Amino acid sequence: MNNRKQIPFSKEQLEQIATAHPTPFHLYDEKAIRENARAFYRAFSWVSGFKNYFAIKACPNPTILKLLKEEGMGADCSSLTELLLAEKVGFRGEEIIFSSNNTPGSEFAEAARLGAVINLDDISHIETLEQSAGIPELISFRYNPGEARFSNAIIGSPREAKYGLTRDQIVDAFRIVKGKGARRFSLHTMIVSNELDEDCFADTARLLFELAVKIRGKTGIRIESINLGGGIGIPYLPEEKAVNFDRLSAKIAALYRKIIVPASLDPTGVVFECGRMITGPYGYLVSRVRHVVSKYKQYVGLDSSMADLMRPGMYGAYHHITVPGKEEQPHDRIYDVTGSLCENVDKFAIDRPLPEIEPGDLLVIHDTGAHGYAMGYNYNGKLRSAELLLREDGTAQLIRRAETVDDYFSTMRFPGAPVKL
Repeated sequence: MNNRKQIPFSKEQLEQIATAHPTPFHLYDEKAIRENARAFYRAFSWVSGFKNYFAIKACPNPTILKLLKEEGMGADCSSLTELLLAEKVGFRGEEIIFSSNNTPGSEFAEAARLGAVINLDDISHIETLEQSAGIPELISFRYNPGEARFSNAIIGSPREAKYGLTRDQIVDAFRIVKGKGARRFSLHTMIVSNELDEDCFADTARLLFELAVKIRGKTGIRIESINLGGGIGIPYLPEEKAVNFDRLSAKIAALYRKIIVPASLDPTGVVFECGRMITGPYGYLVSRVRHVVSKYKQYVGLDSSMADLMRPGMYGAYHHITVPGKEEQPHDRIYDVTGSLCENVDKFAIDRPLPEIEPGDLLVIHDTGAHGYAMGYNYNGKLRSAELLLREDGTAQLIRRAETVDDYFSTMRFPGAPVKL
């Protein structure tokens, strides 16, 4: 991945797309997503059967999921709806990992029906799983290392996290399910989110490789697959650098040779469940300027809002903004770029240097290919936008229509209205 913050379409091309598909909309770059997926797989080609289980929560669109399935990816699901979406796209069996928390037995049963790898988040969930679906042949546990490992600011201290089994529980959990008939075993953790430091992921690999050796010594169980989780970040800021897949892979391979091989655990699978870094940099929120107003500050008002992209308003997150056709003009105006929600935090950018902006201009907000549309909502009665795929031939395909007022009202029951049976 490079970080030049360029857009893969011209102003003229974007205006043509916006004529056919009114703004706002999220637009995903198929060619870039495919190339990025292939680069990730090439970097880890030393792992037999390497797979990334794409985190559906990042971009839950069936067209995107099918594209990634074609590139060899699996599906990481955390809810019943995500399991059903994976099934509809064509994922089956161990192409799916179900890794949820506070999970009802009915969802374990659905994951078992699909033959998914079930990744338990707590030792008490063994009983829930056994009662609802039985103990499967293959089972996984999520590990929480507590004080033994630092996290980053997004997830916070592992000791404070609701996820995963403690150091005292993890060995017992494997021993229990072995006694209940499990015959294949996998190990998982996810300690960071949106992290760009490659050494952080190497440390996670070291942690799990050493734990796999410990589990073998204490229980006789051989871990067949180690899931390093997701959390690989993307460079939202122009000055940030993307994670280098080849360098990351080399660090993990060196640890594998140092820890796994001498313990006679080779081959052990190594997998990920990355979502953000697979699609995030290759999605764009395209919006039209409605108003440019002057108060105590200069404001650019868009036809999109925080309902289309929550991260800036919710986290104060930076998303780069391009004004197509004005890339080379001086960025000598300071604007707050806002939406139309009745909330003052509904801002995509604060005090952002940009070229002079006029009503009718198109703005492109970068890096919305993950946790963009996916986090959308209907507050203020806002309707979710459309999603488009920029095909490799340069055409734009509608892959999710915009919501309508009828969609918004469809689940409501109005006093005095007849009830449809």
